[in-house]
Amino acid sequence: MAEEQKDKPAQPAPAPAPKADKPAPAPAADKPAPKPASAPAPTPKAPASKPAPAPAPRGPPQRGPPRGGRPAPGGRPRYERKPIRWGLCHIYSSFNNTIIHITDLTGTESIARTSGGQVVKADRMESSPTAAMIAAKRAAELAIERGITGIHVNIRAPGGHSGPSSPGPGAQAAVRALSRMGLKIGVIQDVTPVPHDGCRKKGGRRGRRV
Repeated sequence: MAEEQKDKPAQPAPAPAPKADKPAPAPAADKPAPKPASAPAPTPKAPASKPAPAPAPRGPPQRGPPRGGRPAPGGRPRYERKPIRWGLCHIYSSFNNTIIHITDLTGTESIARTSGGQVVKADRMESSPTAAMIAAKRAAELAIERGITGIHVNIRAPGGHSGPSSPGPGAQAAVRALSRMGLKIGVIQDVTPVPHDGCRKKGGRRGRRV
C-alpha cells in the first residue's frame, strides 16, 4: 500500500472556494454640517448728520440758446453765444440829410444804403430823427438778410474848415433804431474830418458881416 501510494502522483490540493463579495457598507446619511457659533450682531450706528450745502453764488443772467441742457453752477441752464458776423455802418448826419451806409469790415462791399430823403417827401424832414429812424430800420433789415449780426458805427458830420463839426439830429436816432432791430452795436466813433491848416476860411479878415 505504501508502495502504491508512492507510485501514484501526488494530487494537487483543491483550490479554495472563492469568497463571496461582502456587500459594501451603506453610506452614512448626509448629516447637516454643524453651524458655527453665531457672532453677536453689530450694533447699527446712527447716521452722521451732514451739514447743509452752502447756496451757490448767483451770477449775472446769461443770454443765448441753452447749451446741451447742462445746468450752470447756480442751477440755471448754461448758455452759449453764437458767433457774431460784424459789419461797418457809416452814418453821415448833417442838418440837411442823414445817409446810412452798411458795408463789410473791409469797406469794399456795400450791403445796404439808405437816406432820409428816400423815406420822406418834404425836404425839411430829410434830416429829422423820424426820417433817420425809418432809414436805419430799412438798412438793418437788408443787413440782417445778408447775415450781419453786429456793426461798428462811424458817425461823420460835414466837418472841414467851413462845415459844422457836430453831427445833425438824425445820428443818435439812427443808432438807436439799429440797436432795436437786433443788431449788436460794437464800437461807436466820430470820424468827422478836422482841418489841419488847409484852405483859408471864407469871410475875410474881419469875418462875415451879419
